[in-house]
Amino acid sequence: MKRIALTFLLAGLLISVSGCSWFSKAKPGEPAELVDFDASLKVKKIWSTNIGKGNSLKGLNLKPAYDNGRVYASDHRGRVIAVDAENGNKVWEIETELPVSAGPAVANDFLFLGTLEAEVYAYSNEDGSFRWNARVSSEVLAMPVLHDGIVIVRCLDGRVFGLDADTGDRVWVYDSSVPLLTIRGNSTPVVRAGVAYVGYDSGELIAIRVADGAVGWTTQIAAAEGRSELDRLVDIDGNIAMVATDIYVASYKNRMGALASESGRLLWFKDIGTSSGIAVDRTHLAVSDSLGHLWMLDRRNGAEDWKLEMLENRQLTLPAFYDSFVVVGDMEGYLHWFRVETGELVARNKVAKDGFASSPLVIGATMYVFANNGDLVAYRAGPAI
Repeated sequence: MKRIALTFLLAGLLISVSGCSWFSKAKPGEPAELVDFDASLKVKKIWSTNIGKGNSLKGLNLKPAYDNGRVYASDHRGRVIAVDAENGNKVWEIETELPVSAGPAVANDFLFLGTLEAEVYAYSNEDGSFRWNARVSSEVLAMPVLHDGIVIVRCLDGRVFGLDADTGDRVWVYDSSVPLLTIRGNSTPVVRAGVAYVGYDSGELIAIRVADGAVGWTTQIAAAEGRSELDRLVDIDGNIAMVATDIYVASYKNRMGALASESGRLLWFKDIGTSSGIAVDRTHLAVSDSLGHLWMLDRRNGAEDWKLEMLENRQLTLPAFYDSFVVVGDMEGYLHWFRVETGELVARNKVAKDGFASSPLVIGATMYVFANNGDLVAYRAGPAI
């Protein structure tokens, strides 16, 4: 209980420091003012719907998911909907009344939710019918992941569970300690070829075999150094990306890098810290760092293509690639569109006033965004309009 209380306390401290003012950039730590510019990209809203209370609680992992022509979303009070991805029309809706903290995760014909009450629920993604629920060791802030008939569940206390996808029965559990003080949140495991790659609050990335929970390797991404507990925060809480056999991972402290998936060997590293993680597209990596700076890097060697500081302290989402653009949301509910090759700002549109529950989701020529107020909105830009 002490550790959980500290994570809430730290989250509050981080919010109060970075959000002390909303208008002026005269003082250090305040959000940068938005610059005037001539927009050169047309962005059009295709449809919008509201699914309830959204994500009014901090540290949750509520994201829209796409599968087979449908978009799925949940609010933190357990309302889950499936809508037609083309027009936003409701396909089905259920009121679970669960304190949802992660989800929905959609795979095969399943939909999974994690809760603040240390449970995982499975439903049919076809009609929302209930299948099973399973108890785990603590609240679930990472998306459950289905692979080879096993649902991998990362818990806040450091344990990782492997559950049978058909029954919810426990197949294995991996236990690892976590630091006393952490940033609230967990990264979702990335799974490839029978191995789950899990980021930890200790700054480690661990390869776990999906079949039986055995550990393949452990690599330290960032070391917990400093005089205070705050100085030693090295959580890996953001998106972990993977291309072929290379893994891209970042810690909250100033360290990100590329690793070889078969051995955990570090291929290159860069002194950039982020809690939202890394987005990848072809040879590009996009990162919103802990200061609100937006980076574009060459994924092959970590070389910097460009860096923008115009959105400093605006609490940016994980970037998303859309065609030849990269898009990032901020705390005031704006989406900012930049050219991937140059970093030129080409468009800005207001979605909602209270920021975003997650990073934008891009499927084909459509971008789906989920705002903290519960609005689920679809956009298209440029030639796709």
